[in-house]
Amino acid sequence: MSGVWVFNNGVIRLVENPNQSGGVATHQTHGRRNVLVYLPTGEVVSSYSSLEQILRSLGWERYFSGDSDLIQYHKRSSIDLISLPRDFSKFNSVYMYDIVVKNPNTFHVRDFN
Repeated sequence: MSGVWVFNNGVIRLVENPNQSGGVATHQTHGRRNVLVYLPTGEVVSSYSSLEQILRSLGWERYFSGDSDLIQYHKRSSIDLISLPRDFSKFNSVYMYDIVVKNPNTFHVRDFN
């Protein structure tokens, strides 16, 4: 059994096989496609530029670690670090859920049909 543990609304659950390939801004898992949604506006995150704008408004800053394959963000008020693949086509549900966990009640991963 492999997967990612997701904490949402006080409930923790295992999301199995989150590493399947997906499309740009969506991730396909067991025939379903997932998208990252910014809850205050209902906006589907469709690019890193839109995601960066949102993250900056939430207090996240770019973190330059020297790894050219990653885009990273950190918050001065926490020890959290968000690491994303530089290529947006590789942005999948694992990264989406990482953002959700580190920004409670702000983002949500939804099925996109």
